[in-house]
Amino acid sequence: MKRRAFLRTGLTGAGVAGLAATPLAGAATARTLAPIFNPRRYDENGPVRLSSNENPLGLAPSAREAILGGLDEANRYPGAIGALLRETLATRLGVPQNQLFFGSGSTEILRVAVAAWAAPGGKLIYAQPTFEDVPDYAQPFPYDHVKVPLTSDYQHDIGRMREEAKKSSAPSILYFCNPNNPTGTLTSCDDIEAWVKEESEQHLFLIDEAYFELASDPGYRTFIPWVADHPNVIAVRTFSKVYAMAGVRLGYGVAHPATVQRLRPFTTQNQPNHLAGVAAVASMNDGEFFNKSVHTNNEAKRIITDTLSQLDIEVLPSQTNFIMHRIPGELADYNQRMFDAGFNVGRPFPPMTDWSRLSMGLPEDMSRLSEVMWDFRKKSWI
Repeated sequence: MKRRAFLRTGLTGAGVAGLAATPLAGAATARTLAPIFNPRRYDENGPVRLSSNENPLGLAPSAREAILGGLDEANRYPGAIGALLRETLATRLGVPQNQLFFGSGSTEILRVAVAAWAAPGGKLIYAQPTFEDVPDYAQPFPYDHVKVPLTSDYQHDIGRMREEAKKSSAPSILYFCNPNNPTGTLTSCDDIEAWVKEESEQHLFLIDEAYFELASDPGYRTFIPWVADHPNVIAVRTFSKVYAMAGVRLGYGVAHPATVQRLRPFTTQNQPNHLAGVAAVASMNDGEFFNKSVHTNNEAKRIITDTLSQLDIEVLPSQTNFIMHRIPGELADYNQRMFDAGFNVGRPFPPMTDWSRLSMGLPEDMSRLSEVMWDFRKKSWI
């Protein structure tokens, strides 16, 4: 079946394999465009990028081919590929298609939820520190921001969060980034679930599962099964991490159908864009790349955590593609020294200003970083 004919059909029942079978652009076009897909681990004329929790492998080969093949339809508004993506993802997750909605990265899903739940007197309750986008997106709205410090073992302080929620009679948002960014640590799913069972439906549980595919703790689980019976739960996922699509921008939310309808006026139409859609479908069908992403991340994390252990540097247990480790002195000085040594590491996350968030690169990157850390120890910099 020719590519245009494939994308013009309803695609029902086509499955992911249909995309993989579509022909690519001509060989000359592929040769011309292929260099843009080389995974760049470095800033332009600069250091290795270990600052933004990106996948160092670059796009899956199957996703690159799908994007090249999809260029012939890039002048058309997306439609058919959105249907295939929705069908494929719903089947993978085991949910009805009407529980899904898409955005330009998971950050757009978070923005939409914040906008849809805004109400005078409502609270936005979140950990400190945590992923900054939700508080940032709430700035134009009349939310009362409530920052709740993490517990001593770096979990969300559910007890204090519940106390704050009880003080609000207006619709409020209870934001959980789990695993948490920037700490990489987990909050007990049992404790969150117990709260969901008891909380009024006017308060929204916004569960950010951006790093779900990278977590291996046996006690960790998704909140997707909860949305069928709880309209006040939204599970948020992204293709940015394990599927390496951070620059292509595609995220999704899973919610009760009634909640999806409440969110719809705040969403962008024509989601996903065509090239993100073909890349996502191809990536979901690429089990080899998925496994390689997880393995590469685990190996890179093992290398650097072993080094930190040997240096007797405190590091938090991580269920993500980054770690948080203690540093002496000023973070700005440490970051500059790392930059001079060829590595761009994490930004400040107050109040944890004596910690550094370090994203995982390729194993060879982390091996070289280990050498740099040993050199820093000789200079009493770490």
